[in-house]
Amino acid sequence: MKLAIVAGETSGDTIGADFLREMHLRSLKFEALGIGGSRMQSQGFKSLYDMEKLSIRGYVEVLQSLPELLLIRSRLKRQLIEYQPDIFIGIDAPDFNLHLEFLLKKNGIKTIQYVSPSIWAWRKNRIKKIGKSVDKVLTLFPFENKIYEKYEIPVSFVGHPLADSLSTTAPNYVMRKELELNNCNPVVSLLPGSRQSEVEQLAPVMVAAADILVSQFPEIIFLVPLVSSETINVFDNALNQHKKIKKHFRIMHGHSTEALSSSDVALIASGTATLEAALLGVPMVITYKMPKISEWIMRFKKTDLPYVGLPNILSNSYIVPELLLEEANSENLSCALYNLLNDNVVRNRLREKFDKIALSLKKNASARAVDSVLDLLAPK
Repeated sequence: MKLAIVAGETSGDTIGADFLREMHLRSLKFEALGIGGSRMQSQGFKSLYDMEKLSIRGYVEVLQSLPELLLIRSRLKRQLIEYQPDIFIGIDAPDFNLHLEFLLKKNGIKTIQYVSPSIWAWRKNRIKKIGKSVDKVLTLFPFENKIYEKYEIPVSFVGHPLADSLSTTAPNYVMRKELELNNCNPVVSLLPGSRQSEVEQLAPVMVAAADILVSQFPEIIFLVPLVSSETINVFDNALNQHKKIKKHFRIMHGHSTEALSSSDVALIASGTATLEAALLGVPMVITYKMPKISEWIMRFKKTDLPYVGLPNILSNSYIVPELLLEEANSENLSCALYNLLNDNVVRNRLREKFDKIALSLKKNASARAVDSVLDLLAPK
């Protein structure tokens, strides 16, 4: 079996690696190539291009990288048509993958979009393009299926791989012992994102907020899991502007699950990491910043939802604070974290709501995804 897969960022790399691992567990004979990160490559995947090239967020940043992205997609299309995979699987990255899927489908290659674009939040008109581009959509969230069923687009809800993998995580006190953290000290995780551009925007304000919290909690510890040496360097540069609090920080290469599991609360860039925190039962504050021009464009982007954080979307209510754009300043962020750290009742209430989210998403997603692929490839 020949598979072609494109994953656009760290979360997609994790989903892709889980999918490939499930294929191996079933002793299926296959080869897989396309674009993926280190996790997928550890499962025998051959990446033809650096996945980081696709990990771009923000309108200005995308425009700056657009010529290179278009060149990569054009070359990849030719390579995949020559390769003639049995199926193409686009994992997230819809702006890159949907057009590629459309072109491959026209050339007789079956296509699956694994992770639905956020059409329930904005750009609903993409549904027509999705219908023309894919043979099937695999969704992570249960409410998404109705949208595709309305337009008669084949769809399967598979659940979220994170809900499966995090269900066996060690409890807080065990993880603290492993990380040699004092159980009496307040511990806060800071997750400024996986992209270098995100960390450049959020690291300074997160460190400034931490500086305020140190004056309120003299024994506080901050854990900062980052995905690459580049993002570590960016965060280090921000921390060097507040050298007197460096002893309160522990910067980690990866290990976001361990950091979150050890924490009382977390401050997290909007994205998949907020779902990871919710599945681990960690109360959080969600934040996001972007360059001024991108922020200005963002204001004209219509959305049908009053919130952006996945825990709030999945709960269909405003359960987690969201401090975005100009509201994401050090005073607001430190105040929101201070309130969470000082309110055990609110933290316990959030954990109960997070348990419900986890229950709705834990469906053995990778196994369901493999089943869907095999079903699509089966002779009819």
